[in-house]
Amino acid sequence: MSEQVARKFIKALRALEEKGDLETITAMHTQDAAVGNVLRPDGFHGLEGARQFWTEYRGTFGRAESTFRNVIAGDGSAALEWTTEGTSFDGKPIYYAGVSILEIEGDKVKRFCAYFNPAALGDQVSP
Repeated sequence: MSEQVARKFIKALRALEEKGDLETITAMHTQDAAVGNVLRPDGFHGLEGARQFWTEYRGTFGRAESTFRNVIAGDGSAALEWTTEGTSFDGKPIYYAGVSILEIEGDKVKRFCAYFNPAALGDQVSP
């Protein structure tokens, strides 16, 4: 089940990146989800927190496209190794890589945290 949820999550992220679809990725989370990244490990909570996190994520880029190199799924969890390429809002190229950990409950994501080098990304999106 974890691998199925991870693959569904990847599709939802693609819909967010390509079309700005917040509904699909938000609906992937549990009511009491914790969503964050290396800068804010558990900074957003519940469905509204998930919506805020993914709104801020998409708002960081002019264009973004994530590619997944590895999906490693176990009992109730998954690790996604990824790269994201795109542009900043002023058209500068962006490239960064990392790993996201999903804790899964049923067919939903209970906890999401992305780990990457924040300094490298910050240098690319800063004016």
